[in-house]
Amino acid sequence: MQFRENNWTIPNILTVTRILLTPGFVMSFIGGQVDMALALFTLAGVTDAADGLLARVLHQRTRLGAMLDPLADKVLISSAFLCLGISGWVPAWLVVMVISRDLIIVGGLALLTFWGVDIRREIHPSWLSKFNTTGQIGLTFLILVRQVGLFSLPYVVEFLVYAVAIMTALTGIDYVMRGLALFPSNGDGESGAA
Repeated sequence: MQFRENNWTIPNILTVTRILLTPGFVMSFIGGQVDMALALFTLAGVTDAADGLLARVLHQRTRLGAMLDPLADKVLISSAFLCLGISGWVPAWLVVMVISRDLIIVGGLALLTFWGVDIRREIHPSWLSKFNTTGQIGLTFLILVRQVGLFSLPYVVEFLVYAVAIMTALTGIDYVMRGLALFPSNGDGESGAA
């Protein structure tokens, strides 16, 4: 994977925009402006789809972008699920699953970095993980759409709740297993992975 030195790329600007939109989404949600929360969340979701695509098409992949993009996703999705859970719009158990998975992944990455593992080289998002992120964003979007009264797709929402739960569990287990395989097996910092 080729990385550029210049961090001020269009994809990185979109990723930073997604991070900055998250507090606005939360404040709108807390303030009862669900229509504004929906608009901000939709815009954040569009930046999520666009930044990765543009990074590939424009050949603007950077180390900063490789780290910021998943962080931006976790901040947005965790904030959204926390808001939806507090409002009772998604089951509490799903909120716990989504946030716990992200905390476990971030904690594992921090430990691997502490042990000297190059996580940028060793760990890459799987396709299932990307589907999981898409499912989480789609579920949040449909719930917000339903709450503002645009349309309601109850069976789709119910299906997505369980689909997201399954994908969250599977991707969480996958990341834990891959992470454990990368921990050094001895004191010299060499990875135990084959």
